[in-house]
Amino acid sequence: MSQLQARLRRLIARAYGLYFNLLALVAPKQVARQAFFTFCKVRKGRVKPVQEAYLQAARHNTLDVAGHQVQTYRWPGEGEKVLLIHGWESNTFRWRNLIRHLSEAGFEIIAFDAPAHGYSSGSFLHVPLYTECVEAMVHQYQPRHIIGHSVGGMTALYHAHRHPNDLVGTIVTIGSPSEFYEIMEEYQRILGFNDRVMRALDRFVYEEFGFHVHEFSTSRFAEGNPKKGLLLHDRKDAIAPFHASQKVHQAWKDSVLIPTEGLGHSMHQDGVNQKIVAFLKGC
Repeated sequence: MSQLQARLRRLIARAYGLYFNLLALVAPKQVARQAFFTFCKVRKGRVKPVQEAYLQAARHNTLDVAGHQVQTYRWPGEGEKVLLIHGWESNTFRWRNLIRHLSEAGFEIIAFDAPAHGYSSGSFLHVPLYTECVEAMVHQYQPRHIIGHSVGGMTALYHAHRHPNDLVGTIVTIGSPSEFYEIMEEYQRILGFNDRVMRALDRFVYEEFGFHVHEFSTSRFAEGNPKKGLLLHDRKDAIAPFHASQKVHQAWKDSVLIPTEGLGHSMHQDGVNQKIVAFLKGC
Protein backbone atom coordinates (compact mmCIF):
# COMPACT_ATOMS: atom_id res chain seq x y z
CA MET A 1 0.00 0.00 0.00
CA SER A 2 1.35 3.44 -0.95
CA GLN A 3 1.68 6.24 1.59
CA LEU A 4 -1.19 8.09 -0.12
CA GLN A 5 -3.47 5.06 0.13
CA ALA A 6 -2.59 4.58 3.78
CA ARG A 7 -3.29 8.24 4.49
CA LEU A 8 -6.65 8.05 2.72
CA ARG A 9 -7.62 5.00 4.76
CA ARG A 10 -6.74 6.81 7.98
CA LEU A 11 -8.81 9.83 6.92
CA ILE A 12 -11.81 7.65 6.04
CA ALA A 13 -11.56 5.86 9.39
CA ARG A 14 -11.45 9.19 11.23
CA ALA A 15 -14.44 10.43 9.24
CA TYR A 16 -16.41 7.40 10.46
CA GLY A 17 -15.35 8.15 14.02
CA LEU A 18 -16.45 11.80 13.78
CA TYR A 19 -19.79 10.73 12.31
CA PHE A 20 -20.33 8.23 15.12
CA ASN A 21 -19.48 10.86 17.75
CA LEU A 22 -22.05 13.27 16.35
CA LEU A 23 -24.75 10.64 15.86
CA ALA A 24 -24.30 9.37 19.41
CA LEU A 25 -25.52 12.72 20.73
CA VAL A 26 -28.99 12.24 19.25
CA ALA A 27 -29.39 8.54 18.39
CA PRO A 28 -27.29 6.24 20.60
CA LYS A 29 -29.09 3.05 19.54
CA GLN A 30 -28.66 3.87 15.87
CA VAL A 31 -24.99 4.71 16.25
CA ALA A 32 -24.37 1.50 18.17
CA ARG A 33 -25.88 -0.60 15.41
CA GLN A 34 -23.96 1.26 12.70
CA ALA A 35 -20.69 1.05 14.62
CA PHE A 36 -21.14 -2.69 15.19
CA PHE A 37 -21.91 -3.54 11.58
CA THR A 38 -19.15 -1.27 10.32
CA PHE A 39 -16.83 -3.33 12.51
CA CYS A 40 -18.30 -6.63 11.20
CA LYS A 41 -18.25 -5.66 7.52
CA VAL A 42 -16.02 -8.03 5.53
CA ARG A 43 -14.09 -6.27 2.77
CA LYS A 44 -11.72 -9.04 1.61
CA GLY A 45 -11.57 -12.82 1.65
CA ARG A 46 -13.49 -13.79 -1.47
CA VAL A 47 -11.91 -16.43 -3.71
CA LYS A 48 -9.17 -15.05 -5.95
CA PRO A 49 -8.50 -16.43 -9.46
CA VAL A 50 -5.27 -18.10 -8.28
CA GLN A 51 -7.23 -19.93 -5.58
CA GLU A 52 -10.11 -21.22 -7.72
CA ALA A 53 -8.65 -24.48 -9.04
CA TYR A 54 -7.49 -25.65 -5.62
CA LEU A 55 -10.82 -24.93 -3.94
CA GLN A 56 -13.01 -26.18 -6.79
CA ALA A 57 -11.37 -29.60 -6.58
CA ALA A 58 -12.54 -30.00 -2.98
CA ARG A 59 -15.90 -28.21 -3.01
CA HIS A 60 -18.41 -30.41 -1.22
CA ASN A 61 -21.85 -29.32 0.02
CA THR A 62 -23.43 -26.09 1.17
CA LEU A 63 -25.09 -25.77 4.56
CA ASP A 64 -27.90 -23.34 5.36
CA VAL A 65 -26.88 -21.60 8.60
CA ALA A 66 -28.71 -18.54 9.98
CA GLY A 67 -29.88 -17.60 6.50
CA HIS A 68 -26.44 -18.03 4.92
CA GLN A 69 -25.29 -20.53 2.33
CA VAL A 70 -22.04 -21.83 3.80
CA GLN A 71 -19.62 -23.54 1.40
CA THR A 72 -17.98 -26.70 2.73
CA TYR A 73 -14.92 -28.63 1.52
CA ARG A 74 -13.69 -32.18 2.02
CA TRP A 75 -10.38 -33.97 1.55
CA PRO A 76 -11.00 -37.71 2.17
CA GLY A 77 -8.84 -39.78 4.49
CA GLU A 78 -8.97 -43.01 6.47
CA GLY A 79 -8.20 -41.41 9.82
CA GLU A 80 -9.97 -39.10 12.24
CA LYS A 81 -11.78 -36.01 10.99
CA VAL A 82 -10.28 -32.55 11.38
CA LEU A 83 -12.33 -29.36 11.01
CA LEU A 84 -10.47 -26.22 9.88
CA ILE A 85 -11.70 -22.70 10.76
CA HIS A 86 -9.97 -19.83 8.93
CA GLY A 87 -9.43 -16.27 10.15
CA TRP A 88 -10.80 -12.83 9.30
CA GLU A 89 -10.93 -11.85 5.61
CA SER A 90 -9.50 -15.19 4.54
CA ASN A 91 -10.97 -18.42 3.19
CA THR A 92 -10.28 -22.16 3.08
CA PHE A 93 -7.37 -21.68 0.67
CA ARG A 94 -5.26 -20.41 3.58
CA TRP A 95 -5.07 -24.00 4.87
CA ARG A 96 -3.44 -25.49 1.75
CA ASN A 97 -0.05 -26.16 3.41
CA LEU A 98 -1.54 -27.74 6.53
CA ILE A 99 -3.99 -29.76 4.41
CA ARG A 100 -1.06 -31.38 2.62
CA HIS A 101 0.52 -32.41 5.93
CA LEU A 102 -2.78 -33.66 7.37
CA SER A 103 -3.57 -35.64 4.22
CA GLU A 104 -0.14 -37.28 4.23
CA ALA A 105 -0.82 -38.31 7.83
CA GLY A 106 -4.12 -39.92 6.82
CA PHE A 107 -6.60 -37.50 8.41
CA GLU A 108 -9.95 -36.72 6.81
CA ILE A 109 -10.21 -32.95 6.44
CA ILE A 110 -13.34 -30.83 6.53
CA ALA A 111 -13.34 -27.06 6.08
CA PHE A 112 -15.74 -24.24 5.23
CA ASP A 113 -15.79 -20.61 4.20
CA ALA A 114 -17.23 -18.32 6.85
CA PRO A 115 -20.20 -16.12 5.91
CA ALA A 116 -19.02 -13.25 3.67
CA HIS A 117 -15.81 -15.18 2.88
CA GLY A 118 -14.77 -17.47 0.04
CA TYR A 119 -17.81 -18.91 -1.75
CA SER A 120 -20.20 -18.42 1.20
CA SER A 121 -22.96 -15.80 1.15
CA GLY A 122 -23.24 -12.65 3.22
CA SER A 123 -21.48 -9.36 3.90
CA PHE A 124 -20.87 -9.46 7.66
CA LEU A 125 -19.25 -11.79 10.19
CA HIS A 126 -19.04 -11.87 13.97
CA VAL A 127 -18.03 -14.62 16.40
CA PRO A 128 -21.56 -15.66 17.50
CA LEU A 129 -22.53 -16.17 13.85
CA TYR A 130 -19.26 -17.99 13.15
CA THR A 131 -19.99 -20.20 16.16
CA GLU A 132 -23.37 -21.16 14.69
CA CYS A 133 -21.55 -22.27 11.56
CA VAL A 134 -19.07 -24.34 13.56
CA GLU A 135 -21.92 -26.04 15.42
CA ALA A 136 -23.60 -26.87 12.10
CA MET A 137 -20.34 -28.34 10.81
CA VAL A 138 -19.78 -30.37 14.00
CA HIS A 139 -23.34 -31.69 13.83
CA GLN A 140 -23.00 -32.58 10.14
CA TYR A 141 -19.50 -34.07 10.07
CA GLN A 142 -18.67 -34.97 13.69
CA PRO A 143 -14.95 -34.04 13.66
CA ARG A 144 -12.61 -35.26 16.37
CA HIS A 145 -10.27 -32.27 16.10
CA ILE A 146 -10.75 -28.55 15.41
CA ILE A 147 -8.02 -26.18 14.23
CA GLY A 148 -8.64 -22.44 14.11
CA HIS A 149 -6.49 -19.56 12.92
CA SER A 150 -6.83 -16.10 14.48
CA VAL A 151 -10.55 -15.33 14.97
CA GLY A 152 -11.19 -18.92 13.92
CA GLY A 153 -9.36 -20.06 17.06
CA MET A 154 -11.33 -17.61 19.18
CA THR A 155 -14.50 -19.03 17.65
CA ALA A 156 -13.42 -22.61 18.34
CA LEU A 157 -13.00 -21.86 22.04
CA TYR A 158 -16.29 -19.95 22.26
CA HIS A 159 -17.98 -22.90 20.53
CA ALA A 160 -16.48 -25.29 23.09
CA HIS A 161 -17.82 -23.02 25.85
CA ARG A 162 -21.31 -22.93 24.34
CA HIS A 163 -21.40 -26.61 23.28
CA PRO A 164 -19.26 -28.52 25.81
CA ASN A 165 -20.69 -31.99 25.18
CA ASP A 166 -19.89 -32.49 21.49
CA LEU A 167 -17.57 -35.13 20.09
CA VAL A 168 -14.63 -32.77 19.60
CA GLY A 169 -11.72 -33.85 21.78
CA THR A 170 -8.92 -31.54 20.62
CA ILE A 171 -8.68 -27.85 19.75
CA VAL A 172 -5.67 -26.17 18.14
CA THR A 173 -5.46 -22.38 17.91
CA ILE A 174 -2.95 -20.43 15.82
CA GLY A 175 -2.28 -16.76 16.49
CA SER A 176 -5.67 -16.26 18.13
CA PRO A 177 -6.88 -13.26 20.16
CA SER A 178 -8.49 -13.71 23.56
CA GLU A 179 -10.09 -10.55 24.94
CA PHE A 180 -12.87 -8.90 22.92
CA TYR A 181 -12.40 -5.61 24.78
CA GLU A 182 -8.85 -5.36 23.40
CA ILE A 183 -10.21 -5.69 19.87
CA MET A 184 -12.87 -3.05 20.55
CA GLU A 185 -10.34 -0.68 22.09
CA GLU A 186 -8.20 -0.98 18.94
CA TYR A 187 -11.31 -0.31 16.82
CA GLN A 188 -11.99 2.80 18.91
CA ARG A 189 -8.38 3.95 18.55
CA ILE A 190 -8.37 3.56 14.76
CA LEU A 191 -11.65 5.41 14.22
CA GLY A 192 -11.22 7.86 17.09
CA PHE A 193 -14.77 7.64 18.41
CA ASN A 194 -15.49 8.61 22.00
CA ASP A 195 -16.58 6.66 25.07
CA ARG A 196 -20.22 7.64 24.54
CA VAL A 197 -20.15 5.58 21.33
CA MET A 198 -18.33 2.73 23.10
CA ARG A 199 -20.94 2.60 25.85
CA ALA A 200 -23.74 2.49 23.29
CA LEU A 201 -21.89 -0.23 21.40
CA ASP A 202 -21.50 -2.26 24.59
CA ARG A 203 -25.25 -2.01 25.27
CA PHE A 204 -26.00 -3.13 21.72
CA VAL A 205 -23.72 -6.16 22.05
CA TYR A 206 -25.38 -7.13 25.33
CA GLU A 207 -28.90 -6.78 23.92
CA GLU A 208 -28.03 -8.76 20.78
CA PHE A 209 -25.83 -11.52 22.23
CA GLY A 210 -26.29 -11.56 26.00
CA PHE A 211 -22.77 -10.51 27.03
CA HIS A 212 -20.91 -7.25 27.56
CA VAL A 213 -17.72 -6.52 25.65
CA HIS A 214 -15.52 -7.19 28.71
CA GLU A 215 -17.29 -10.49 29.36
CA PHE A 216 -16.30 -12.06 26.05
CA SER A 217 -12.96 -13.64 26.88
CA THR A 218 -11.61 -16.90 25.51
CA SER A 219 -9.25 -17.11 28.48
CA ARG A 220 -12.36 -17.19 30.66
CA PHE A 221 -14.11 -19.62 28.32
CA ALA A 222 -11.11 -21.96 28.56
CA GLU A 223 -11.51 -22.37 32.32
CA GLY A 224 -12.72 -25.89 32.97
CA ASN A 225 -12.44 -26.87 29.30
CA PRO A 226 -11.89 -30.66 29.39
CA LYS A 227 -10.56 -30.89 25.83
CA LYS A 228 -6.90 -31.14 24.91
CA GLY A 229 -5.45 -27.93 23.53
CA LEU A 230 -2.47 -26.77 21.49
CA LEU A 231 -1.78 -23.04 21.25
CA LEU A 232 0.71 -21.75 18.68
CA HIS A 233 1.53 -18.06 18.70
CA ASP A 234 4.40 -15.91 17.53
CA ARG A 235 5.90 -13.61 20.13
CA LYS A 236 6.05 -10.76 17.60
CA ASP A 237 2.57 -11.26 16.12
CA ALA A 238 1.48 -7.79 14.96
CA ILE A 239 -2.20 -8.73 14.58
CA ALA A 240 -3.08 -10.72 17.70
CA PRO A 241 -0.89 -10.15 20.79
CA PHE A 242 1.13 -13.08 22.10
CA HIS A 243 -0.17 -12.49 25.62
CA ALA A 244 -3.60 -13.62 24.40
CA SER A 245 -2.46 -17.22 24.07
CA GLN A 246 -0.52 -16.94 27.32
CA LYS A 247 -3.73 -16.02 29.16
CA VAL A 248 -5.68 -18.84 27.51
CA HIS A 249 -2.93 -21.35 28.32
CA GLN A 250 -2.88 -20.27 31.97
CA ALA A 251 -6.65 -20.83 32.21
CA TRP A 252 -6.80 -24.05 30.15
CA LYS A 253 -5.62 -26.96 32.26
CA ASP A 254 -4.94 -29.50 29.49
CA SER A 255 -3.23 -27.20 27.00
CA VAL A 256 0.24 -26.82 25.52
CA LEU A 257 1.60 -23.44 24.41
CA ILE A 258 4.27 -23.37 21.71
CA PRO A 259 5.75 -19.88 21.20
CA THR A 260 7.51 -19.05 17.95
CA GLU A 261 9.79 -16.18 16.99
CA GLY A 262 9.56 -14.27 13.73
CA LEU A 263 6.97 -16.43 11.95
CA GLY A 264 4.33 -13.70 11.80
CA HIS A 265 0.58 -14.01 12.15
CA SER A 266 -0.31 -16.48 9.39
CA MET A 267 2.13 -19.23 10.44
CA HIS A 268 1.98 -21.35 7.28
CA GLN A 269 5.47 -22.78 7.81
CA ASP A 270 6.17 -26.52 7.58
CA GLY A 271 7.57 -26.59 11.10
CA VAL A 272 4.30 -25.26 12.50
CA ASN A 273 2.24 -27.73 10.49
CA GLN A 274 4.44 -30.64 11.56
CA LYS A 275 3.91 -29.73 15.21
CA ILE A 276 0.15 -29.67 14.69
CA VAL A 277 0.10 -33.08 12.99
CA ALA A 278 2.31 -34.59 15.70
CA PHE A 279 0.04 -33.23 18.41
CA LEU A 280 -3.11 -34.59 16.77
CA LYS A 281 -1.54 -38.01 16.24
CA GLY A 282 -0.65 -38.11 19.93
CA CYS A 283 -4.19 -37.35 21.11
